[in-house]
Amino acid sequence: MRDEPTPPPIETATVHHDARHDSAPRHVSGAALYVDDLPTPPNALHLALGLSEVAHAKLLDLNLDAVRSAPGVLAVLSAADIPGVNDVSPVKGDDPMFAETEILHHGQCLFAVAAENRRAARAAARLGVARVEERPAVLTIEEAIQAGALLEPPYVMARGDAAAAIAAAPHQLSGRVEIGGQEHLYLEGQAALALPGEGDEIKVICSTQHPTEIQHKVASVLGVPYHSVIIEVRRMGGAFGGKESQGNLAACAAALAAVRTGRPAKLVYDRDDDMRVTGKRHDFRIDYRVGFDERGVIQGIEVDQAVRCGMSWDLSEPICDRAMFHADNAYHLPAAKITSYRCRTHTASNTAFRGFGGPQGMVGIERVIDEIAFALGEDPLTIRRRNFYPAAAAVAANPAEPRRLTQYGMAVEDFCLGEIVDELAESAEYAARRAEIATWNAANPVIKRGIALTPVKFGISFTKSFLNQAGALVHVYTDGSVQLNHGGTEMGQGLFTKVAQVVAEEFGVALNAVKITATDTSKVPNTSATAASSGADLNGMAAQLAAREIKDRISAHLAAEHQTTPDQVSFANGQVRVGHNEVSFAEAAQSAYFARVSLSATGYYATPKISWDKATASGRPFFYFAYGAAVTEAAIDTLTGENRLLRVDILHDCGRSLNPALDLGQIEGGYVQGAGWLTMEELVWDDAGRLRTHAPSTYKIPCASDRPEMNIKLWERGENREETIYRSKAVGEPPLMLGISALMALSDAVASVGDSRRYPNLDAPATPERVLMAVERMRAAG
Repeated sequence: MRDEPTPPPIETATVHHDARHDSAPRHVSGAALYVDDLPTPPNALHLALGLSEVAHAKLLDLNLDAVRSAPGVLAVLSAADIPGVNDVSPVKGDDPMFAETEILHHGQCLFAVAAENRRAARAAARLGVARVEERPAVLTIEEAIQAGALLEPPYVMARGDAAAAIAAAPHQLSGRVEIGGQEHLYLEGQAALALPGEGDEIKVICSTQHPTEIQHKVASVLGVPYHSVIIEVRRMGGAFGGKESQGNLAACAAALAAVRTGRPAKLVYDRDDDMRVTGKRHDFRIDYRVGFDERGVIQGIEVDQAVRCGMSWDLSEPICDRAMFHADNAYHLPAAKITSYRCRTHTASNTAFRGFGGPQGMVGIERVIDEIAFALGEDPLTIRRRNFYPAAAAVAANPAEPRRLTQYGMAVEDFCLGEIVDELAESAEYAARRAEIATWNAANPVIKRGIALTPVKFGISFTKSFLNQAGALVHVYTDGSVQLNHGGTEMGQGLFTKVAQVVAEEFGVALNAVKITATDTSKVPNTSATAASSGADLNGMAAQLAAREIKDRISAHLAAEHQTTPDQVSFANGQVRVGHNEVSFAEAAQSAYFARVSLSATGYYATPKISWDKATASGRPFFYFAYGAAVTEAAIDTLTGENRLLRVDILHDCGRSLNPALDLGQIEGGYVQGAGWLTMEELVWDDAGRLRTHAPSTYKIPCASDRPEMNIKLWERGENREETIYRSKAVGEPPLMLGISALMALSDAVASVGDSRRYPNLDAPATPERVLMAVERMRAAG
């Protein structure tokens, strides 16, 4: 069950009200256009990629004669054909578009084929012959650690003397949790359509979260200035971080083919190729040593996070940093040492995924809290509460409260999880259900049930401070209609709708008076990725500032015309009131136009207060925190390991939600995706470095029948203490971590098999095989 009040018509819904997604009717009718749906010019070429069949080798020769002579082939492109720089990496310059002398992962791109149709291109791409000298491949975290294969020396974030605090604590324990990666499995694969223009001009329509990065990479590959490249994105069919940097190769290949042939060129990945070529969520191995007192309060902790990054950096640096930032989740760590090992392996470079490292860091500390509870014979929720950061009111009363500080020195001043957890535990009847489940487990030897309540504290902002900026462009036309453009991208999350609601609210007009237009680097330049859950925060503020600039101009004009002051001008319900007079918004726009008042404006916003010093691992990397909590109940079959999520109750803080309907959808989807990652989505590579789970037939994600009974509510007392857009809070990533409660509920069910003080050490994903093995370990241990 979800709290879903009947949404008002889209024509009238503005901020803090439900409004349907702007493309919802097109989504459900199939009329929404994605890259591969767009009318393709009749002379367009279609591309396919030639991929490596080995994980690590010296590339001795690449024979493409058979590819060039294949039917329908117009061009074959390799590293020698690149006029600019052979690189599609987002940051470090270490990810070649086409391999030249060394192959670094199975599925690495060696060349591209441009043909008259997609089938001809794909058939020809299989004809390339790579002569190689194979080399040993480092594939796993353990192999990388043993070989010393790191992208950089271990990075440490520390506060206090953790080793001494652990040694002095009355109790100590240590352990390890292994956390698998995750495939994005967006519905729309990587896709790009390149349209050559005059001279060195080119336009690329593509599926990307980061149009500016694609603009830069295309320009770099082609050897042209940024101003010669236009990137356009109307919508994506899902992304989840997988289109932040992974779309670079497709866009650059299409652009290169278009420039070399003078014809439009399109590349749309086949699903199997998409899964082989692109990176995943980083898999982690977390080792921990913790000291705690008789009440389970942590005194000191050491955490080693070993991370499989893949063959190049991609975005691993900020991802691994964020995992360290969230190694505390909701808990104060008085003495902590977090060490990150960024492992280089001969696999595709892992990349951004919803949560950006934060979820893996949280799983580690939630495992620690659970294990402390089992060691003391306590309810894990009790231990969680005892380790919480102090409430916002306590910090306001005592700004020097020492327990307010994170392991990186940022003060947590808005902590509200105590209230959220109390409210959720009561509404979900956590205590009564836990007692009932204990009774059930005592009477049922085969089917065991478990329950867990876990919290989420997630920092909002890009941890690279310069990325926290956005721009917007707003036009008002003389008929009162409004056109909106901004640097954010729409991937199904409803960003375009929310920003349009902001602009409609500012002008006091109906939502359908605001036309949302495709993200375009020639309209709003130098944008940041739509990522880090900051899309509405950044672009909403930029659009608001642009709208206010126009509104102020109209107000000043009308005030002068009516011999009053601008503060006597107000905008509401499609009307503009000037003192005792009232005109329609369209009439106000016409009047301003005739008086030669500009009705177009740009807006620019930069997030305040944030700073980060990597050298000292300290600062304020986040503007604020988003909070939420979930209770999950699960059941397992102890004979087979099969398991099912039975019920989930969620209470989430969205501040003053811009659009409750959209936020509820994000929360539901985020939980399911997080639970899927931790319970069923398993990536498998063989000893040769080949991804064996490279299609939906072999990689299992949650389907409709896996969805548990869901009771989701927005926390009614939520309000952002910081000056965000209408005091709302980000909602894109934080709900995914609510799914951690699913893993902990399964652990609770497994634990019921054996000694109540023995922790089951269930790794993720908790597939039936892993659940069964954990059950057998518990039985063997007595």
